[in-house]
Amino acid sequence: MYVFHKDVPKEDLGKGVLFQLLGVSENMNVFHWNMADGAIVPLHSHPSEQFGYCIKGGFDMMIGDDHAILKAGDAYFIPANVPHTFTALGETEAIDVFSPVKKDLPNGKNL
Repeated sequence: MYVFHKDVPKEDLGKGVLFQLLGVSENMNVFHWNMADGAIVPLHSHPSEQFGYCIKGGFDMMIGDDHAILKAGDAYFIPANVPHTFTALGETEAIDVFSPVKKDLPNGKNL
């Protein structure tokens, strides 16, 4: 029921991206990200809807054909199966929520 950030291991995905799986429930899972300036999450899509909140830094994002620059305090909603990409603007920290549960994790493992 509780997650203490200090107790969740960070996984280095390379290319300036650190990942933490904060938790999984029946209908959603939550990731925490730390990204170095200029780190890129390449164009991809998945069957889960995605909500994200930028805690620090920002993103240059594409969701489908829509482009936006997000800063700390901004959020995004990505519909299921819509291609999207992120580029970190400065040292960036964000939270992502996926529903239904995103089973293919960024570290190549599966739930």
